[in-house]
Amino acid sequence: MANPLKKRYLLIFFITALITVGITLLLVNIFEKKQEANLYPSVFKPVGDHETDPKVWGENFPFEYDTYKKTETNEGATQYGGSDNYQKLEKYPNLIQLFAGYPFSKDYREERGHYWAITDVKETKRVNEKTPNTCISCKSSQVLVDVEKMGTEAFYKAMFKDVGAHYDKGIGCLDCHNPKTMELRVSRPAFIEAMQRRGIDVTKASREQMRSYVCGQCHVEYYFKGDGKYLTFPWDKGLEVDSIEKYYDEYGFKDWDHETSGAPMIKMQHPEFETWSTGIHAKSGVTCVDCHMPYERMGSVKVTNHWIKSPLRNINNACQTCHKWSEGELANRVKTIQDRTYETMYKSELAILDAINTIKKAKDGGATDEQLKEARKLHRRAQLRWDFVAAENSMGFHSPQQTLKTLADAIDYARQSQLEAERLMKSVAVK
Repeated sequence: MANPLKKRYLLIFFITALITVGITLLLVNIFEKKQEANLYPSVFKPVGDHETDPKVWGENFPFEYDTYKKTETNEGATQYGGSDNYQKLEKYPNLIQLFAGYPFSKDYREERGHYWAITDVKETKRVNEKTPNTCISCKSSQVLVDVEKMGTEAFYKAMFKDVGAHYDKGIGCLDCHNPKTMELRVSRPAFIEAMQRRGIDVTKASREQMRSYVCGQCHVEYYFKGDGKYLTFPWDKGLEVDSIEKYYDEYGFKDWDHETSGAPMIKMQHPEFETWSTGIHAKSGVTCVDCHMPYERMGSVKVTNHWIKSPLRNINNACQTCHKWSEGELANRVKTIQDRTYETMYKSELAILDAINTIKKAKDGGATDEQLKEARKLHRRAQLRWDFVAAENSMGFHSPQQTLKTLADAIDYARQSQLEAERLMKSVAVK
């Protein structure tokens, strides 16, 4: 009798356990559904076409708004970036000589999160009474309101002190989302125009493409074209640094004449989109949003985290969805790439500084502007490439192989410039 009773009790135990597990799972599912129901309101409130306040959008998307607000947070520095608004000229004093004669030699701070975009522009010493309004083009949602009201050309022609200096909202929801449909959109004319010149209609882009385009409309190299300071991306010949250089050379563009060498220089501006475009992640279909704004799961719902930050701050969601290695291993791989990039970038800095100083010696020794033309041209070519890497916010990670090639070319051109200046020194001395 004992065995049948034992079997019966075991059967009852297992049945009870299964029922308990089933009830538990049901309760968990009900709880998750309630959480999901609370994630978004049952009735969406309309958002105005010109609504620049993210808080209003947040009434419909509270999770997205709560994470967006964290862009106000200073998480401190990563090894080569972060959100600590430190003065780069103090940490990297070579920049003062590299940008001699240009405002970046007076003030060059690490940028903070999107929340601070407009504040950081207002506070920089690079802005003055003559600064065109073009400089504010990607720093505030309020730009879109005035571009529509004033027209694109008039907006660029205006002075920053008269328009952009009065803005009080940074980058927000309106910059990347259609207020009627909430779909991703490109709102900046310069990106749309540059892509059109390349034969690409951004209105026909897939959602995955838009997950990079909305970032690429601002995280790019650009210049102010003509007397109207029209915001333009130099992409007509391609996105690689060599193609961008050819564009600028044909147009005859320069940002300033270097105070020491006299070379006609170009200041690169955060070419993240261009660099990413040549890397393995872009070729594999990985978008900017995948890494910098990864999905998070709220029950059965996937939501996009709007705390835009370094993937190194969120390796689990940003990297491990694709790469099945430990956080430590992935962090070390990034560190290896960035350390090697920085080491090579620093060597290119030293080579450029040698070129600058040798050109100055040649000039002081009697070399004419015509004689120095080639050495100055090579200085321009070298520094343009160094700055393409230095101004780009990934320390080479977005495209490691292309970045190292760019720096190798920078070193080569810098040493060629130095040798040319040394040759002139000897030539002048003989005479």
